[in-house]
Amino acid sequence: MKNFYLTYSIAALMSLLVMLSTPVNAQADSTIQTTQDELLSIQQQWAKVNYQLSGKEQDKAYQALLSSITELSESNANSAEFAIWQGIIQSSYAGAKGGLGALSYAKKAKKSLEHALNLDPNALSGSAYTSLGTLYHKVPGWPVAFGDDDTAKTMLEKALTINPDGIDPNYFYGEFLFDEREYQQAKLTLEKALAAKPRANRELADESRRAEVLALMQKVDAKLKAKS
Repeated sequence: MKNFYLTYSIAALMSLLVMLSTPVNAQADSTIQTTQDELLSIQQQWAKVNYQLSGKEQDKAYQALLSSITELSESNANSAEFAIWQGIIQSSYAGAKGGLGALSYAKKAKKSLEHALNLDPNALSGSAYTSLGTLYHKVPGWPVAFGDDDTAKTMLEKALTINPDGIDPNYFYGEFLFDEREYQQAKLTLEKALAAKPRANRELADESRRAEVLALMQKVDAKLKAKS
């Protein structure tokens, strides 16, 4: 009889645990899905603002997008993914503004991307390294800003060790190599960018990036032809 009650008690306890855990698991799954949906929405909005808008319309849209990603980053303080996209949007806005007025956003982007690296350097296939390397390559050096091509090279190569076949790390490393006049290596890197697999739900970003790759490839080919 004692064994019967012991068996019954264990079975009852297991049933209770299942009933208690199911809503928690469902809630966790719902939270993860919501986060993924929010991240995808930000990615798609950025592509439209970055590639389809210009002038005052783009500036206004970037400010709205910055407000959205800042709110999401603050409410998801331990998310490397949101920190990466905060850095990407800040750096993109800096590029769109240009001039000395862009430096404050470039510095904010650097801070966001470094925070992402501290949280998870492999998040989004190493995108923090790609974006930070690009920043180091494109902003002015000391004493104006923090630009440094040696650091840029290290960051971009690190990104490629994490995501060797991605369109973004290969494009930006190809751009770096072009600026360094390493045209043959740039061509090989850009060819890898063109061979990258499409990203799910990122059609506009992929199409636009491929156009940038092809435009840069033409410049590379022209340099190689001039040298031959």
